[in-house]
Order: sequence, then C-alpha cells, then structure tokens
Amino acid sequence: MNKTKPTIPFVGLHAHSVAGSIFDAIGYPQEHMDFAYENGATALALTDHGNMNGLPYQVIHAKKMREAGKEFKPIYGVEAYFLPDIEEWREEYTKAMEDKKRARSVKKDEQSGATVEDEGASKKTQDILRRRRHLVLLAQNQQGLNNLFMLVSESYKSENFYRYPRIDFNLLEKYSEGIIAASACLGGVYAGSYWEASIYDEEGKHTGVNKELALELMRKTTRRMVDIFGDRWYAEVQWNNIKQQHELNQLIIQVAAEFDVELITTADSHYPNPDAWKDRELYTRLGWLGKGGLPTFMDSELPIGVEEVGYELYPKNGDQIWESYKNYSKECGFEYNDDLILGSITNTYKIAHQRIDTFAPDNTVRLPDFVVPAGMTDTQALVKLSVDGLNGLSLADNNEYMERLKRELKVIDDRGFSKYFLTMKAISDKATGSMLTGPGRGSAAGSLVAYALGITQVDPLKYGLLFSRFLRSDATDYPDIDYDVAEPMELKESLIEEWGDDTVVPISNWNTLQLRSLVKDISKFYGIPFTEVNQVTGKMIYEATPAAKKKHGIKAGVYVPTFEEVKEFSESLQSFLKQYPQIANHIDMLYGQVRSCSRHAGGVVIGENLDKYMPLINSGGIRQTPWSEGQNVRHLEPMGFIKFDILGLASLRMIEGAIRHILIRHHDVAEPTFEDVKSYYGSHLHPDIINLEDQDIYESIFHEGRWAGIFQFTESGAQEFCTRAKPTSIIDLSAITSIYRPGPLSADVDDQYVEAKENPQYIRYLHPIVQEVTEDTYGFLIFQEQIAILAHKLGKDVSLDEGNKLRKLLTKKGTGHDAKEKEKIHNKFVAGCLEKEIPRSDAENLWDTFEYFSGYGFNKSHAVSYSILSYQCAWLCHHYPAEWMAAFLDKEPERRKERAINIAKSLGFEIRSLDLNTSGAVWEISSDGRTLIQPLTSIKGLGETAIEQIVNNRPFQVVEDFIFNEGITYSKLNKKALDVLIRSGAMDCLIDERFTGAKHFWSAVAVDRPRKPKNLDTNIEIYAEEGEFTEEEKIQYLVDLTGVFPFSLVMSEHVRKSLEERFVPPISEYDTDLQLAWFIPRKVTSRKTKNGKDYWIVEVIDDSSNATSIKCWGVRPGRDTVHINRPYMARLDHDPQWGFSTRSLYHNFRLLA
Repeated sequence: MNKTKPTIPFVGLHAHSVAGSIFDAIGYPQEHMDFAYENGATALALTDHGNMNGLPYQVIHAKKMREAGKEFKPIYGVEAYFLPDIEEWREEYTKAMEDKKRARSVKKDEQSGATVEDEGASKKTQDILRRRRHLVLLAQNQQGLNNLFMLVSESYKSENFYRYPRIDFNLLEKYSEGIIAASACLGGVYAGSYWEASIYDEEGKHTGVNKELALELMRKTTRRMVDIFGDRWYAEVQWNNIKQQHELNQLIIQVAAEFDVELITTADSHYPNPDAWKDRELYTRLGWLGKGGLPTFMDSELPIGVEEVGYELYPKNGDQIWESYKNYSKECGFEYNDDLILGSITNTYKIAHQRIDTFAPDNTVRLPDFVVPAGMTDTQALVKLSVDGLNGLSLADNNEYMERLKRELKVIDDRGFSKYFLTMKAISDKATGSMLTGPGRGSAAGSLVAYALGITQVDPLKYGLLFSRFLRSDATDYPDIDYDVAEPMELKESLIEEWGDDTVVPISNWNTLQLRSLVKDISKFYGIPFTEVNQVTGKMIYEATPAAKKKHGIKAGVYVPTFEEVKEFSESLQSFLKQYPQIANHIDMLYGQVRSCSRHAGGVVIGENLDKYMPLINSGGIRQTPWSEGQNVRHLEPMGFIKFDILGLASLRMIEGAIRHILIRHHDVAEPTFEDVKSYYGSHLHPDIINLEDQDIYESIFHEGRWAGIFQFTESGAQEFCTRAKPTSIIDLSAITSIYRPGPLSADVDDQYVEAKENPQYIRYLHPIVQEVTEDTYGFLIFQEQIAILAHKLGKDVSLDEGNKLRKLLTKKGTGHDAKEKEKIHNKFVAGCLEKEIPRSDAENLWDTFEYFSGYGFNKSHAVSYSILSYQCAWLCHHYPAEWMAAFLDKEPERRKERAINIAKSLGFEIRSLDLNTSGAVWEISSDGRTLIQPLTSIKGLGETAIEQIVNNRPFQVVEDFIFNEGITYSKLNKKALDVLIRSGAMDCLIDERFTGAKHFWSAVAVDRPRKPKNLDTNIEIYAEEGEFTEEEKIQYLVDLTGVFPFSLVMSEHVRKSLEERFVPPISEYDTDLQLAWFIPRKVTSRKTKNGKDYWIVEVIDDSSNATSIKCWGVRPGRDTVHINRPYMARLDHDPQWGFSTRSLYHNFRLLA
C-alpha cells in the first residue's frame, strides 16, 4: 500500500480498539496504527472505553515502526466514564442495595474486568444508577500519563464502580495536570446535556430538544471544565448522518464560542480500515447475543452497505474527514462555517504535535521498598541474607559455594535485581509459614542465591545446575521465578491483605474468540442449520491434527493445530467455508478478537502504589492489571513490571495430607498443626534430608508401576516409558520426564535412550569432556544446560553466558544479528575443538547435534526439581501407602475421583462406602490400614456446616438420634442435606426393620421431613409401600451425588473374572488386533445421517473411569436395544481420528450377565 499524502493535516484524537473497547471496536492498536500511517497520519490517539488496556500495544508497535523508519507518534488516552458528582450517584446506589430485589439485579452487573460499551444507552437520558457520560482524556506528558493511570485506577474502585467505572469533577480536579480533555461523542458530557433537554413523544421517540435548557446545562459543564483544564478543554464535534449529532454540533459550536473554547473534529474510529465495518457490526451483535440478546436499537440483520450504518469509523485522514463533514452536513440539511470546521480539523494536528510530548512511558522497574531492611541498600541486604543462608546450610566455609555465591550476587547487582530477590524471599517467608512449597520450578532452581534464601530447596551445585540458565550477565530480560505452593489463592489473598491491593495485583488474562466458537456463533447468526455446523466443528480439529503433526515432524504426544493449520488441513472446514463464504470472511477478521477478561493462573505484580504506574481495573471484584503477560503477549515487562508466578500444585496438598495422616496414626498427634507438618517435612522429606538414592523406592514405585498420584507419572505413556527405562537416580527420573514430550518422542529418543541405558558399553564418546557432560544421560543431550556446558568447555573462550545464549540462538532461523552471533560462537567452538585434537568433521557433527537437540532439550533445573517432588511422592507411597492413598483420594478432583478409587482397589485397599457415623471431612484410614473410608465431603450438595453438625454430634444409633437431636442446629443441616445424605447411601446405617427399604426411608425422613417423633411414625406408616430404590436409581444417585460409578452394583466379580480369563480388555485398553473390549453404556443419543438414516452415539465408561463414545451405524429402531448401566462386550472398529464405531449392534454387542 502506497502511503497517502492528504492535503489537510489531521490526527485522530478519539479512537478505539478491541484491546479495550470489547464488542464495540475491532482490530488491535497496531492494526489501527499501521493503517493510519499508510493513510497519511503522523500520529493516533487510543481512547478505549474506561480503560487503557491497549497502551502496551501502542508502545511496542511504535518502537517497531521507528526501527522500520516510520515516524509515527502514539498518543495515550482514555474515553472515561464521567459523572458530575459520584457522591450523589453513590447515595442512589446505596438506596438500591437496601431494596433486596433491586440489589440482586445490581449485584449481577457489579463486577467486570471488561468494559462493554452500551452504545444505545449512552445516547439517551439515563437513570442515575446507570448514568455515565463519555469524556476523552489525553496525556500530554509523563505526569499526565501518571494522572490518567490514577483516574482509571480510581474509577474501578468499588465506591465508583457499577457496570462501568466512573470519575467525577472532584477526581478531575485532583488529577488534571498534564491532561487534555475533550467533550467526546453523542454519549459525551455535552451530549448528556442534550439528551436531558430532549423531548420525547408518548412512545418514547425523540422529537426534538429544548435548546435553551440544553445550552444552560452545557454552559454549567463548560465552566467547571475550563476551571479545571483551562485551555486544555476542547469542544468535540463529529460527522455522520445522525440528525441529533448535527443538532448537538450546533449547540457545541455556540457554547464553545461563548467561552472561547477551541473546537476539534474527531473520527471516533472503531475499526482499523474501511473494509472492516461489517465485521465490527457482527462483532458487536455477537457480544450482545452472548449477554442474552440484541438491544432494541440494534437490527438483527447486518446492514448490506456501510451507508445504512450512517457513518464510517476507521482512522481517517484530514481529506477524508473533510469529505465526511461536507457530505453528512449536506445529507442532514445542516449548514456550518467551513473555516471554523477546517480549523477544528487542523487543530487536532497542532494538539498532537505542539501540545503533546513525544515520549515513551516510564518503564522503570518497580518493586516494593518495604522488603529492604532499614539502614541498608537492597544489595547489602541481599548479600547479608544470602551469606546467612549459606551459614545456616553449613556451606559458608566451602570455597566452591562462596565463590559461586559471589558470582551470582555480582550478576544480580549489576543487572539491578537485588530487590527482586528480596521480594521473592518475602513471598517465600510468607508462604512457608502456612503451607508446603515446592522444591523448585524452572530455571530459578539453578540459583544458589535462591537456595540460600530458602526460595528453592535444591542444591544447584550438587546437580550441576547453572545460574546462567536463569540469569545471564549479558541479557536484558527480567528474572522469572515460578513458585509452587500448596494453596496459591490463600497465599495471594494473604499477601494482598497484608501489603495492600495497590501493592499486590493479580495479572489479567484476555480471552479471545477461537475458531470453533466463532464458526458456531457466526453460523447461528446467519441461520445455518446447527446439525450442519456441528458436523464441521466436531471433526475439523481431528482432521487437521495428523497433517499438522506431520508438518512439524511430531510423531507422538498431544498437539493442537493452529488456526491457520485447521483452515489448511481440514477438508470439512474448507468445504463449509466454500459453501458459506461470508463465514470465512468474518472468521479471518474476528479470530483472536477479545472475548472476555479473566485472571492469570498464578501471576501477580508486586510494587508500591501500583495505581500510579498502571491503570488498574477489576474483575470479579478483584483489583488486577490491565495488561497481560504470557505466551501470546508480553506487556508487563516492557512497561517495567516483573511478574511473580505463584502457582498451585495438588501434589503439595497431597504430601501435606499424607503427613497429617502419618502424624495422627504413627506419632500420636491428634490434631496436627501446620507447624507439625512442616517439622515432619523438614526432618524426613526435605531434599537435603531425604535419601534420594533408595533403590527400594525406585524398584517398588518406578519399576513395578505403583502410580497412585505420583507426580509427573499420571499418564499411561509416561508410566510405560518409566517402567521400561527403570530409573535408579534423580538424574534418570529427570531424563525420563524430559524425554517424555512431543519433540523427543517424535524423534524416538525414548527408545534410543532405553537401549543405550541397557547397553552403556556400546556408547562412544567423542572426547572425555563429552563423556563427563553426557555420561549421566547415556550419551544423549537431554538437557539444555549440557549444550551450554559443552560449548563452554570445548570451545575457545566461550563463556557459560555465551553457551546459554547459544541455546536460544540455535532455535532461530534467518540471516540477521542472531545468525551472526551464532556463527561467531560456532567459530570459537570449532577452534576450541581443534585445539583439543578433535577432528573438524567431528566438531561439526557435534555442532549439528547441538542444533538437532536444541529444539528438544529441556531445562535441567526444572527437571531435577520436579523429579525430586516425584520422588517425595514415591517415598510416601512406599513407606506409608495407606496414608498416601488417603491423601491421594482426598485431593484428586471429582472428575478423576472414580479412577483414583479404582487405583486404590488395584493396590489392595478396600473402600468403605459413605457412613454417617464413620465418614469424616477427609478420606480416613481404618485401624488395620487396609480400608479407606469415603468422606462426607464427597457428597455434592452437603456443605461444610452440615458436616460439622454431623461430626460434632455422632454417633447415631437410630434415625431419631439424628433428626431430633438437641445438639444439632437444623438451619445448618436442612432438608436438602437429609435428601443427599439418604440418596448417597450415607444414612443406610440408620435404616432398621421399620422401613421397607431405602426409598421408604427417604420419603419418610427427607421428602416429608418430620418435625416431631410422632410425625415420623405417621410417615413410616404412610410411605410403607415405597420400598426400595430401583437398581437404576441407586446407580444414578451415587453417580450424581458422589461422582463415583458403583461398579459393584453393575458388574459382578464372576463377570469381571470371566473377562480377564478371556483376555478381553476394557475399552480404555482397546487392542487393535483383538478388536474386542468391554464397557458400560451410560447414555444413548439418537442421531440421523445426512441421508436420514438412524445411528446412535453410545457414551461408555470402564473401570478406568475414562469416558468415550461409540458410533453405532445401521441401527434398527424398535429392534436394537442398549441397556444403560449394564456391562457389554463388543467387537469394535477404531480410527485414531474418528474414534470407536460398529456397523451392527445386533451382531457385535453382547450383554454380559
């Protein structure tokens, strides 16, 4: 595209993007900036609704444009939501909350992380509760930007927020310095006066405006704005074919003249180019449909042409704005002073380049000062704490450790990250006081400073872990310590409570529109039959996956094809889009647009007074960052903020639970405190204490395959590989978990590794240094650090930092700066090899091996730390199997609970059903250690307070003891609790001879809840004929209420043994050669093919509790039958892409007795 050269200078000072104007604008800021530049603009403001979420996009892209020789100025702004007086609004809000019915409605709308503009509501009179008007605010300089941040942060505080964030005159007076303000659009502050003075007929149709009233209200607003901003207050006019806009323009021009306020014209752009108007129209409709339905002002059908919309909202240049002014004013029959309007257009250029500085936001790294002890610098404090830590580990007299510590501290100080480590230590100290933390995670485990401070638990020198893998002296990126804890939410809430919600701020995640949902939503909008759409969305990923994996050379493991790959490789999608081209056009534009806001799984930013340095928002009532940091975007680091990842590991909760059971059963500690747990962990399980070379543990767990909750070994593939590889050390475990990933598996590294491990005598090492570095991994380059060490030790003057840089350089293609850096290290490497009498050809072959394994190599620091955690789990499972199994069952999520129970059974444990008198709040262990007792907490619908009432008042001999107990507060143990207790079987122990069965008991006790003993007697007589629940009811209740499928009720031991004798596997272990499997149908869904023929989808499970489905073709309605919850054996076909199927139910399904 050739850059346009307009004749009229103009800069868009009012523009929206999808980054902050969700379901109102489309296109990310960089798309708007690129078009504006090519369209002749020299600058563009971003003024999203109520937030500044898109600012990092502006900053990063402006830098890229400058580097490409494109001079373009980003202007930072916001279109704020304004009220004259928030106190008045707050009073009305408080009144609304006093009305319980109205309060429920208010609370539904109260919390949001994504401001979705209601265009129709902003262009009319509003009730005070929802009232807000738009106000454009632009930062002139860094001070103005900081004030914008404060205004946005204040607007999202609970006292200013309901559906929308709000500011008022008081806040503007406080934070006006360095800010230019303008009156905005038809939803703006002047427009608010216009709508309040408008006249409507009986049907609510706008018929005119009381101009004198409107002018008086506008004058009142202008006086306050001029008092606050002086000549930085601008009156804004816009051009479209809406009559009310021109009536408003005329009034604005009059008021501006009266107060000597300058005019500006704005484009109010909402999409990045003229062709995107229709996509924006669809996007806004999808947003409304997602909220429940289209508003009355919006047509359900898309306009055919943009002229139906009445305006074009792309980043126009001066000539296009002038043309819009002339055309729309003529079309609507309004006359203006051309010179005045021309001046309003050119004023924007003057503002952009004469009144607003060209600057990048201050990105000084912000960390809290309170982590630095008084009277010390951050570096002095870090040195002292680190040396003290080494002393506590009895390592301060070891010269190797002290020299390593000095080197690390120097790099940390030179890079300016001493305060970062102090902050991380403060987090760690807080965590270790109330929960277990992980041995280490990621490259930070290679830091001796982190180990000395107690942030990590793994001695990096013991395992040859590199600090330079974590933090290089020559790098520019920030440190990143991922920190595993048992209860991440509890820790973050504790930090926020202690340090403040302007100091500890969770990081936002911006969720985007994905392919499957887009195809469905757009197709629904266009009325395409659901069945047709579902057929495409149901198989397009499966169709594309094999070809996409082949494209990348991936032979094993999970791979999710990209958006482009699905379009390229799915024939179904290609055919569908060819049939419906309008869908294809919209998908390309809308894919990846913002859908909603959520929170990062563990990330927080920590720094004092963060509301001054970023425009904080909230989501779900939680204050959080407007910017994200992850795989798709990195917006915090460029803005000077370091992410702290506080992540949860269920294995830590399991370890804590197992220790509690151990203390109770073997150490006579009736109610273990966390201090008791921490003490036991420190004396038995800490990596510095535990015997990590115990071969009994390797053999009983990792060789024999006792995989109950063993961290990193929950997948069958990893389990199978591990039993083949037979690890005998932590490094072996680390290698196995590093190899079990798609890249190495696709290269058959797993098979090669096992063969080499079994036959080490055949391994040929190129040089003693190569043997030294790779002998532990049997000649393979498994870890990234091995490449760095070999480059350092074999190369000529190749530093460890360069070796670690090489790891990244090897994965990059191209001929630029990175290629030159790689070639430089390559030459030094070969030169060093030649000096060590390694032939050039061997040196080049070794370099080629580096390049090959660079894409597969894994972080050794992470692998070792996580393998130690796996070993800790194995230690508990080996030495305390009952305690470990109880903790495993207690912490497994509901969706995997049934499978966990089956694992427990396979290891010889009995499972005692729910029992009101013996089940507790967690899985308990019988005195003989062989029976595990299901807890009351596993019953859905039974709350903690109800369980407390039961546990505190049992045992119960008869039902009267339970339902007429003076010690029980029945408001906490109500009719619903009785219902689920009985239907789950927990109260079977109280069914005596008075009851004809469980259904009789249920009806008499729960359905018709008796208030007095005589009422119970009456109920027993009335409901006597109810008898027992049917087998189907029992099964369904157990599944619905406990999530556990009762195989004992469905499949007899005789049937199970018969299947085993005949080597018929469950469907989860389907053998393609045998083609037989057993399963239990759980649901049958009838469908029809395109040709109208009947087929069924039968959802089934087996004792692994993994659900799958079977497509049954050629069904004969009325003749074929599948019995739910009954065991079947069947001959099945299986396709990796399409799953299980059968051509004949009659011939291939057999019901087992």
